[in-house]
Amino acid sequence: MATPALPSPDDLRSLLRGVIDPELGSDIVDLGMVRGATIDAAGQVIVTIALTTSGCPLRAQIQRDIRTRIGSVPGVTHVKLDWTEMNQAEKSRAMEKARFNVSQREEDTAIGPRTRVVLVASGKGGVGKSSVTANLAAALATRGLTVGVLDADVWGFSIPRMLGVSGRLEGRMDGERKVMLPMERKIGDGVVRIVSMGFLVEDEETALMWRGLMLNRGVQHFLQDVVWGDDLDYLLIDMPPGTGDVQMGVAKLVPRAEVVVVTTPALAAQKVAIRAVSMARKSFLRVAGVIENMSAFTDNHGEVHALFGSGGGQTLADDAGVPLLGQVPIEPLVSAGGDAGEPEVLGDSLAAQAFRDIAERLVTEAVPPAELAGCSARMMEMAVAALDAEDAKASSASSAAV
Repeated sequence: MATPALPSPDDLRSLLRGVIDPELGSDIVDLGMVRGATIDAAGQVIVTIALTTSGCPLRAQIQRDIRTRIGSVPGVTHVKLDWTEMNQAEKSRAMEKARFNVSQREEDTAIGPRTRVVLVASGKGGVGKSSVTANLAAALATRGLTVGVLDADVWGFSIPRMLGVSGRLEGRMDGERKVMLPMERKIGDGVVRIVSMGFLVEDEETALMWRGLMLNRGVQHFLQDVVWGDDLDYLLIDMPPGTGDVQMGVAKLVPRAEVVVVTTPALAAQKVAIRAVSMARKSFLRVAGVIENMSAFTDNHGEVHALFGSGGGQTLADDAGVPLLGQVPIEPLVSAGGDAGEPEVLGDSLAAQAFRDIAERLVTEAVPPAELAGCSARMMEMAVAALDAEDAKASSASSAAV
């Protein structure tokens, strides 16, 4: 295999634009937090970051996001972070920039800065991508998380049926702007919020004969005009198969998104799925991992049958340099659950356990949820503590004088 070309400093900065300050809601390059990004001939990257305060509790998350985003690029062997602190003028400029960005966000999305966005992608259709999306959403909700599911597979929408939700999307006015409210389903201790063209057409058998521009505009409305809520932990976007207009549009609208690629064990599927990895990286999106669906079938006698071959998921993960997050076996219950609107992950089959294990890896390793405490909140706490100390000191001095 040929040695991959090293990313340039400009490539590194483009990748870092996908790292969002969870509190200020803008990327760390735009906020002036990136002081430098270099790479040497051995693939060692040094990134210098200036924080708004040295005690920022979000430092761990920013560090993790930088390491995972830069470290997943072929050719990068090590990522070192150097930390410094902004001076007061730089802090003021960063805050002004964040406020300006908020005021200019008509073309941005309605997704909050603390929401982790995961694109569930595939190189071709028929690999069970939507089934994986629905089951992962349900698995995350059972952990007490608030999960959004955006069905971006406009032509082949199936998420409403798989999650057992029907009805029509409702709208309301937000000032002079009309917004949409997602459908909701409570699962376990969590909630799943869903938008899909399936909630806008007359019935699920209606064909949508849209071309690229209309497809992009429809998905854009879902990203910009849906009230997802500030409490959304994850947004799973069920992408259409392939590498087309919708994929390019979503990558532009949500540059901080991370990609999970679904494939089957078949070599043909793996060879097509690597194109989804390639497109993600050309769009400077981090590929978080691979899921192998329909990996094998176990009969009633316990004998395992590799109906679609074996090894495709691991080969794809190795070629992409990312982890294989899990392998979901073939079980009729998965299909039956999707038809009935009851995701199989809520059951106790081998496939259900596989989905739960993948959700566990997603939350703990691949795409962990955002931290809740913000840097400015920490600064405010420090200021309040200092003022309380001054008040106590003044009160003590006053008592002594009396």
